[in-house]
Amino acid sequence: MALHLPLISIIAGQELNRLPNKLQQLNCGDYVVAVSKNAVEYAQKTLSAVGFCWRSDLYYFTVGQRTAEYFASQIENSVYYPVEQESSEGLLNLPQMQDLQARNILILRANGGREFFTEQAILRGAKVETLECYQRMPIEYNKLEKISLCQRIGVDTIVVTSQEMLNYLVKLVPTNETGWLFSCRLVTVSQRIAALAKSVGWTNIVVADKADNLSLFLALQQ
Repeated sequence: MALHLPLISIIAGQELNRLPNKLQQLNCGDYVVAVSKNAVEYAQKTLSAVGFCWRSDLYYFTVGQRTAEYFASQIENSVYYPVEQESSEGLLNLPQMQDLQARNILILRANGGREFFTEQAILRGAKVETLECYQRMPIEYNKLEKISLCQRIGVDTIVVTSQEMLNYLVKLVPTNETGWLFSCRLVTVSQRIAALAKSVGWTNIVVADKADNLSLFLALQQ
């Protein structure tokens, strides 16, 4: 039996109204990076509402394949992503990211998030701007009720796809139930999340090859 327990709700970001102008200000050949499908969805809705199209003279990037495929379907243009390593590190390893002198990069993202790509791109000479396309808001639950439900139905494997979700999960579980939590097998999508999970108490951790549904399904079968 599988239990769907979302920890985060998604709402529109506070900077979407700036998107058309920010895109217009980019120079030919500059970069646009979308960190997730949510970023693309909210950006696309905003541009469609004002009759603004994605520019064909820019280069578009994502961190993962699924987001790249969706982004490409919206902009009718090529979208680049790291095939071997779907992460900020993988994105930085792309040939197009090696010399960023005088390059403008617009990052479409959520509120907060990891700053590693931004910091490294700036060190390589880029001028980077971020734009909040959506916000991630924690969902409030009755902690005891949800943990009791998980235990009653025999949950012994948990899938977590971001550090933020992992932190919310740890906060959700009462201190006297962390023994049960850390006894569960944890399936995640990156070594970075796995390292954080290990540091807080998990020992049985499986890392999927990629951050897509098929890879997660295969990891669950291990």
